[in-house]
Amino acid sequence: MKRALPVYNAESSRFECVWPGCGGACCRESRPPVSAGEEAIIRAQIPRVLDRVRPAARKVLEGGTWVSKRKKGGRPMLAIAERYCVFYNEGCVLHALGAAEGDKNQYKPGTCITFPLDRDDHERWFVRQHGLNGEEWTELACLDPAASPRTGAESLTEEIAFAERFEAGLEDWRRTRS
Repeated sequence: MKRALPVYNAESSRFECVWPGCGGACCRESRPPVSAGEEAIIRAQIPRVLDRVRPAARKVLEGGTWVSKRKKGGRPMLAIAERYCVFYNEGCVLHALGAAEGDKNQYKPGTCITFPLDRDDHERWFVRQHGLNGEEWTELACLDPAASPRTGAESLTEEIAFAERFEAGLEDWRRTRS
């Protein structure tokens, strides 16, 4: 599958992930939305991640409230514990679990996989940047175009490739599985 995902500011945007130097800033106060398929696959992994999460997050997971009542785009959002996503512990535990099995993305929500890509009100893909489309997450240094000389097209090849797979229907389980 060789298809170019149209990302309207891929060449003009500037982005470079600075993990771990940022301390997981994109996971702080972050409640990524999850589809029914993602919720089901994550739910099945809860027993496997309990020993990997922070104590406050473990309480949330054991209490069954890891999906909040808040919604974004009609999808429920993951909960937070002590200011971080419940699956954050010096990195994403869902990412670590999947990576140990050979696919770092198999348990992560698509929103997390594609960050900082997003869609605008016209469903066009773009790289989130300070000052673009009313971006409110100004404390994330990685969204500051002055912070990196690399274009989004250069630095986001994995994220764009995943979004291409999603758009091509190769990740449909994320939308429909229950």
